[in-house]
Amino acid sequence: MEFSPPLVPARLKCRYKRFLFDALLDTGEEITGFCPNTGSMRGLTTAGSRIWLSRHDTAKRKYAHAFELIEADGVLVGVHAALANRLAREAIAAGLVSDLAHYETVRAEQRMGESSRIDFKLSSPGRPDCYVEVKNVHFIRHKGLAEFPDTVTARGARHLEDLAQVARQGARAVMLYVVQREDCDRLALCGDLDPAYVRAFRAALAAGVEAYAVKCRVQPDQIIPFSPIAMDEAIMPLI
Repeated sequence: MEFSPPLVPARLKCRYKRFLFDALLDTGEEITGFCPNTGSMRGLTTAGSRIWLSRHDTAKRKYAHAFELIEADGVLVGVHAALANRLAREAIAAGLVSDLAHYETVRAEQRMGESSRIDFKLSSPGRPDCYVEVKNVHFIRHKGLAEFPDTVTARGARHLEDLAQVARQGARAVMLYVVQREDCDRLALCGDLDPAYVRAFRAALAAGVEAYAVKCRVQPDQIIPFSPIAMDEAIMPLI
């Protein structure tokens, strides 16, 4: 995906109240903007960091600027969590996720069961429907290792339970992690930060849920999913 219009460079002053940030534009203007990420963003909120912002000139938006990218340890990282679904769709179409590109129809935001919704439902004649849940990843503590989640996510655990249920009913269920940085070749789950999520993940695997991870190349003008990475079960802390 490409950023259009081009992103606006700035320096981060602080991120606060989850959804807000203050920054200094290269023009010298100080602004407050919207941070489209509800997570802790561990390691991605250092004051003075180089960041890139999208600008939206519309009366419907309270803040004209949105936080898109940050440079952390010399690497560009995407922080806009909602972009993960768009990147996931591109990764599926590019054949980066198992055989999901071979499904004829991909529908976003579909009902799964009586009360849940799923990010994507894939269908083809003669094949079980495939339900795909997407999670955004940008957290790294150890070189080469992306981790999820960066904080407790009860909602994420519920999504795994929903996937496990449809898998038991005979459908195909996929958990897809989209890593918005390229300095990693593995992904593990953070058992120290959210042991309940790790337990839900392992129960989902036992029920037949598949798990995949794809990393992205992040640049100021575009983000491109370009390579699958390993799910590193071996280093997930035992709970």
